[in-house]
Amino acid sequence: MTEAVSSSALSIKGLLKHFEGKYAVDRLDLDIQGGEFHALLGPNGAGKTTTLRIVAGLLKADAGQVSVLGHDVSRDPQVAKREMAFLPDDPLLYGKLSALEYLEFVAGLWAIDANTAANRATDLLKWLELWDKADQQTEGYSRGMRQKLALAGALIHQPKLMILDEPLTGLDAHAARSVKDMLVDYVKQGNTIVLTTHILEIAERLSGRISIIQRGKIAAQGTLEELREQAGQQGATLEDVFLNLTDAQASTPVADK
Repeated sequence: MTEAVSSSALSIKGLLKHFEGKYAVDRLDLDIQGGEFHALLGPNGAGKTTTLRIVAGLLKADAGQVSVLGHDVSRDPQVAKREMAFLPDDPLLYGKLSALEYLEFVAGLWAIDANTAANRATDLLKWLELWDKADQQTEGYSRGMRQKLALAGALIHQPKLMILDEPLTGLDAHAARSVKDMLVDYVKQGNTIVLTTHILEIAERLSGRISIIQRGKIAAQGTLEELREQAGQQGATLEDVFLNLTDAQASTPVADK
């Protein structure tokens, strides 16, 4: 089989998902290029997490198409999933495993050979400042340590696309800084991040492009400067621009389906 080639790390077309008659995602279109640090923002219930769970293959869409580096998630899920990692806001770890054991377990799920897995695990734990706790059971880890270990688990198979849902929630300043530095390094290596967060200062500081989702659709998209122009707020913070654009969208009547 010839490997698919695409400049898009993530392509979403006409995505539709409803629950009990209500649209969580409403014909959403989104294209994210390789090498982007992209923030997907929106108020609670806007459809962010539902969209990302569909991308990760954890939910089935009612309609639409999702491709990861040219691989269709519904038609070729195994290949698409090998190209990405999805990290939810409260990732599952196994408390009785040490960090090294956890990473070896995750590597085994990806059929990574033992020597390669051990080398990658060592590099990741040192990079994320967890090496001195590598043999400690994770049930004794702080929230920040658990979050960093979950990131290491997401990176063990070297995905080109990482999807992060509120990755800095509950972290102290030192842990948050460490994770942010790691994410920036990951993108500098040519990889792609799609990030959701309610901490808009993080999105403003880290992301190159931003999509604002409202009522299951993209309400605005672009760089921060482009969003300022759309909102008519030159020099405004992302928080001010976000509130302006989402308040304006919320006041617009919903069209009949």
